[in-house]
Amino acid sequence: MNPDAHDSTFFLLLRRLRAPLIALILVYAIALLGLTLIPGVDAEGQPIQKSFFHAFYFMSYTATTIGFGEVPHEFSETQRLWVIVCIYLSVVGWAYFIGVLLSLLQDHNFRRAVRQQRFARAIQRLREPFYLVCGYGETGRLICGALDQTGLRAVVIELNEIRVGQLELDGYQIDIPALAADAGQPEILKLAGLTHRCCQGVLALTNDDSANLAIAIAARLLAPGLPALCRAETVETATNMASFGTRHIINPFDKFGRYLALALHAPAAYHLLAWTTGLPGTVIKRHRDPPRGHWLLCGYGRFGKVLVTALEREDIPVTVIDYEPPSDSGRRWVRGDGTGIPALLEAGVQQAVGIIACTNSDVNNLSVVVTARELNPQLFVVLRQNLQANQALFAAFESDVTVVPSQIIGRECLAVLTTPLLVPFLTQIKERGEAWSYTLLEQLTERFGWETPNIWSVRVTAVEAPALLNRLRPTDPTVALGDLLRDPHDREQFLECRAVHLTRANESTVLLPHAHTLIQPGDHLLLIGRDGARQDLELTLNNENTLDYVLSGREIPGGWVWGWLTGDRTRKTAAGNNP
Repeated sequence: MNPDAHDSTFFLLLRRLRAPLIALILVYAIALLGLTLIPGVDAEGQPIQKSFFHAFYFMSYTATTIGFGEVPHEFSETQRLWVIVCIYLSVVGWAYFIGVLLSLLQDHNFRRAVRQQRFARAIQRLREPFYLVCGYGETGRLICGALDQTGLRAVVIELNEIRVGQLELDGYQIDIPALAADAGQPEILKLAGLTHRCCQGVLALTNDDSANLAIAIAARLLAPGLPALCRAETVETATNMASFGTRHIINPFDKFGRYLALALHAPAAYHLLAWTTGLPGTVIKRHRDPPRGHWLLCGYGRFGKVLVTALEREDIPVTVIDYEPPSDSGRRWVRGDGTGIPALLEAGVQQAVGIIACTNSDVNNLSVVVTARELNPQLFVVLRQNLQANQALFAAFESDVTVVPSQIIGRECLAVLTTPLLVPFLTQIKERGEAWSYTLLEQLTERFGWETPNIWSVRVTAVEAPALLNRLRPTDPTVALGDLLRDPHDREQFLECRAVHLTRANESTVLLPHAHTLIQPGDHLLLIGRDGARQDLELTLNNENTLDYVLSGREIPGGWVWGWLTGDRTRKTAAGNNP
């Protein structure tokens, strides 16, 4: 069904029921005609014709088998004979109608049209910001769960109807409208709210690069101002997306290749990056730093090629284990899949310092690393996990790094969507030295632990910080960052959070602003800390009395009654002291 004609479901119903409805109408027309033409007798024995109203009334309750009797007078034998014929005719007519109706309700196309109509109406009723998620695989499920935890709404398009049904069973706090359809069709995207005024962004997360490219093109042409985050697993797809102006293209293989290279030459920066971009509720385990030396790589597919290139850029020698020789010349290659001991021994597993199992089979990857660890217990293991359903198996094996492409994409998307200011901060982490990253990592994890922290941003505007903005309206701002981050319940204590990045209204930036930094109108702060600290800071920024207590220690009663009483008392005291 055409999404623009979703209101035509009722007319579709009428078209499919046209024949049984005509049959019922004919049955009732014939029955009514006979009842009005066949004469009866009244109580005095005089002949009388039944009116159309009484005929229709009699046939109506007879069809429901209620059986009120013969009205308004007893029927003649001829009328009773005609009623017998009408009863059987109506039974056949109603049986035909109900049969067609039940068949229609089971029809796949009709049910899809009804679901599509309900979905369209749900989207039209949305009055709060939402993100359009295309694809409810493992990545989409992670994204929807994280958005739900942060109180943000999502709308889902998924081609697989089973996954759409699973979404309803996942128990989200906020209702998520979902439609089983092809997200690569522009009309479906429009139906799902791509051009809706409350849509905040679109995420192309399907496992089909061509579908993701179609979504990126549609977003660029139909909603050019809307941020689009698109998954791409090939260079060609990423290039096409970039040509259409897609700003956020996420290749999980390339992204982890950069992470691995960063971990080799700046492990503290890598840990800091992983800690700040972890999924909500997860605990980041600090593993040993990747060693430099000879590495083995099992599985020279798209992921393997990216990792070999990343290792070689760090001057790390790599031996590839695969059944097909690498097309690139100059690389050492051993035939096999790494699950057998001979191939590992030939590749030099006993002298290697690290191994990467990155095939597209979880079972093979686990077999590779288990066998390799038996031959060399000191190996640094990088293990690729393709399916989230195998999490229990991968958790049982203690690898140094487990690569889950869906989590890589999820962390990147959340960093861009929920806290845009986090992206320049992460860029600063990569550019700073290892000593700087190590110091900051120790400070933050010592204070907040290794569980993924709450990261949020605040703008000093009339919407997000009205009380603070009113305080800063004088030309000489006097609010220091350290005073602003005091506990609104006990100003002698500080909130469990820290400002790590500050962007001024003139686009200048301050990395790790100190407590004496003066806040200015239009400032954009990035903070890391606990959930409670975020709520307390929001109270300070929005309530003038709370802000005054935090900055000066004065406790001003709230409410107009207390304000009037305290104001009247102040005026009387001033009048009494006036000579």
